[in-house]
Amino acid sequence: MSMSGAGSEQGAPGARARALAVLRVRSRALAVALLPAAAAVILVAGGSAGHMTGPGWDVARRIVTPLAVLVLLLAAGVALVVARARPAVTPTVPIAEESAPDLYRMVRDLADRLGVPAPSAIALTPDCDSWLEDRTHPAHAPPPPEEHDDVAHAGRPSRRAPAAPVLVIGSPFLWWMRVAELRALLAPVVAGTGPAGHPDIAAARRFVRGLDAAVAVTSAPDRGPVSRAVLAGVGRVARLLLHGSRLHAAEMERGVAAAAAERAKTVDYGLRIVAQEQVGLAYAGWDRLLTRVALPAWRMGRWPARLNAGVVSALTELSRRDRLAEGFASRLGERPACDLLEEPGAVDEATSLLAARLFHGGPAETGPDWSPVHWGDYPEEVVDRKWRTDAARLHRILDALRVPPADEAARAPDGPTLARVLAHLTTPPGPAPVPAVVPDEDDLGGGTARSAALAARLTAELAREEAAAAAVPAGPQGAAASDPDPLRDDRALPLFPLQPPRTGRELLADHITAMICCAAMDTVGAVPGLDWLDGPTLLVGGARTTDLPPQVLTLIEEGDPSDLRNWLTRQGIRPEKPVRLA
Repeated sequence: MSMSGAGSEQGAPGARARALAVLRVRSRALAVALLPAAAAVILVAGGSAGHMTGPGWDVARRIVTPLAVLVLLLAAGVALVVARARPAVTPTVPIAEESAPDLYRMVRDLADRLGVPAPSAIALTPDCDSWLEDRTHPAHAPPPPEEHDDVAHAGRPSRRAPAAPVLVIGSPFLWWMRVAELRALLAPVVAGTGPAGHPDIAAARRFVRGLDAAVAVTSAPDRGPVSRAVLAGVGRVARLLLHGSRLHAAEMERGVAAAAAERAKTVDYGLRIVAQEQVGLAYAGWDRLLTRVALPAWRMGRWPARLNAGVVSALTELSRRDRLAEGFASRLGERPACDLLEEPGAVDEATSLLAARLFHGGPAETGPDWSPVHWGDYPEEVVDRKWRTDAARLHRILDALRVPPADEAARAPDGPTLARVLAHLTTPPGPAPVPAVVPDEDDLGGGTARSAALAARLTAELAREEAAAAAVPAGPQGAAASDPDPLRDDRALPLFPLQPPRTGRELLADHITAMICCAAMDTVGAVPGLDWLDGPTLLVGGARTTDLPPQVLTLIEEGDPSDLRNWLTRQGIRPEKPVRLA
């Protein structure tokens, strides 16, 4: 396919030159593998013709011929591993043309305006990015032509023609962006199908992907000693070739991107500048939604089924609070890009489940311990349950430490109280308690001895609970633990952890906050709530409480409960009253 269009594309010649450089690395490797065989052929042919005779030539033939056979066998082994290795593919939710005819029509029209082939299919990913992905490897072969949803030209017989790449679109874009903004944003991405179809660039990409997949195969831990020894040599050769072609491959991709951007300037260039502003805003809202709202639900065994709709609510709330985002909410009156889908709710649910699997490592299917939750049920089924579960864990640890009830709660009915927690953390300790696990510096620094010991106990308890949960077989997923597809290998999940493990001090602060919220709900009628930017929140008298964290940190770090007690008094919360736990 010609890389020239109506107007020169600046990066195209450079991309092709770099692709040829990558292919030269492959050619040199092939030449090195064939060199001993060529020498052996010359020696044997010379001997047969009577030109290379004598003891020296006979010794050379006896040495070079077995060496040539060995090198050819090794080269064939490397080539076989590279050819059969399964290149990595981004986990996505495929979108059939029947379920999004308007979206396919928009992409096809965009490709026609750009003068490039249309992508072969469309898929969604729970991330704020869009790109083209080659899935022409036999392991990722599409269905037969009569069943395959092809954006380009469904009826065209092209069995030998290479398939165009798949267009992967970040799902938050579909819900937050308007149709015109999405079209402008996708223009440079779709324009990349032109350079991607050039034979040299396509061959160079296949070679690099094959090497990368071969390195992954040889690095797999579940191998026998003989297989490990054989694959170690293959891995060294693949890494050497990958190292020699990496720089050229990177420059080739930069050239392809430059060529696509140059071609896309002819389509919606002014609107694309506005759309780029929405990309940054969508990324900020999506990250905040995952870390503050979705992650607590995932830890409770529930996965929000409408994450993409939630990012719209989060960004709308951001536009209300942040002056920098003023004017963005006015866009909501225009047609959203998710209207291009026939069933946006079903697609949102599928991408939400995939997000939970990628970012948290949840199961691939729903079950008793892994079920969807809708936003209207989030406060009751996630926030309330999370707080009462954390409070129950905190009191179990206090029971294990044999902490007595607080004096002010001694005359109250039996039951866990907030006063017991406050008394334990503020009473001057006698002999320092010995924690079951030695706290790290983050747990000890800036805190009292009792808070550090309690934080260490919480860390150990949570580690035991997570280990017990991980030991439970994941249904049909457990049988596929050695599958090369990372989505079917639970040990490889999560692929993209959202946050590092929480420190002991953070765990202790979360559990104390949960106990305070339980006391507020059971004594003054406070209710759990959902803040789209901050996650679980406590509503007292219909107002969101925002000044509790500093009081909790003061208690943990200084052992001083006065500020927290004053806060409880202002809210009318009685710490000596028993609370209901999970």
